[in-house]
Amino acid sequence: MIKVGVVGGTGYTGVELLRLLAGHPQVELRVITSRSEAGLPVATMFPNLRGHVDLAFSMPDLSTLKTCELVFFATPNGTAMTMVPELLDAGVRVIDLAADFRIRDVDIWQHWYKMEHACPDLIDKAVYGLPEVNRKEIKKATLIANPGCYPTATQLGFLPLVEQGLVDCSSLIADVKSGVSGAGRSASVAGLLCETSESMKAYAVAGHRHQPEIVQGLNLVTDQSVILTFVPHLTPMLRGIQGTLYGTLNDMSVDLQELFESRYIDEPFVDVMPAGSLPETRSVKGANTCRIAIHRPLDGDTIVVLAVIDNLVKGAAGQAVQNMNIMFDLDERTGLNGIALLP
Repeated sequence: MIKVGVVGGTGYTGVELLRLLAGHPQVELRVITSRSEAGLPVATMFPNLRGHVDLAFSMPDLSTLKTCELVFFATPNGTAMTMVPELLDAGVRVIDLAADFRIRDVDIWQHWYKMEHACPDLIDKAVYGLPEVNRKEIKKATLIANPGCYPTATQLGFLPLVEQGLVDCSSLIADVKSGVSGAGRSASVAGLLCETSESMKAYAVAGHRHQPEIVQGLNLVTDQSVILTFVPHLTPMLRGIQGTLYGTLNDMSVDLQELFESRYIDEPFVDVMPAGSLPETRSVKGANTCRIAIHRPLDGDTIVVLAVIDNLVKGAAGQAVQNMNIMFDLDERTGLNGIALLP
């Protein structure tokens, strides 16, 4: 059994992570921390975990966390980097679900996250945890930077095209829509039901901090310089991401359906749907699956890739568990075989 600790178990990503870990046959949950809820039984805050998690929240304590083999950080940006160095020195592996180690260029990271990085020397040690690209590196890693939800859907949608040089990388467009849980569990007027229900809006159009993360990932698989227009939207649903991705084809003779099917044929959590499909966010609710469909409107040179994920699962907690499985030489699907919820 893998002895696991979770730092920051009270957010939406945290409770999703606890749900998956509680049902994982190879995991022993040792500690779940929360500064604000220390002493409160976890199942009191999250009744869905009654009968599955019998721990109480505790204050973050490095001496306790060092008794774990693996620690997940489901914390706000800027938290993990203050604790990770000491955990790594103690031989504990770490998966950070926030953004502290995702971006390789410290100056770019500091620009977008508006704080000074506490341990920039560890950024090069961190492995970006997108299994469909970095599986070999993840297997050997001690520190994983779990990708963001928008970057996961966008990269998986563009990857086959960018890897093969089939699109003009100087003019990629990602129009991506997220459920409200993507904004986190903290109270805010913008997240109120009356503010989000029966409405949809774009935000951060001038620039979003996930844009450099996406560009960094795509630049690793191409010799072209990637220029991406990324526009996120907030939609009136609890969870889910719908990515509508646009590119201009360099070669219209390629069988795009075959390209995507071949690229992802051995990927357990990427489902390339039949030609002409229109994937729905509800088809991945609660599942660690990315469903993709490819279209060429009017048989022209524009390709439209549709990619849907659950932002809390494949976009966060499920991907983190997938990374854990790889790190500990388990079948990637262990604890992640749940079927999506309908309706």
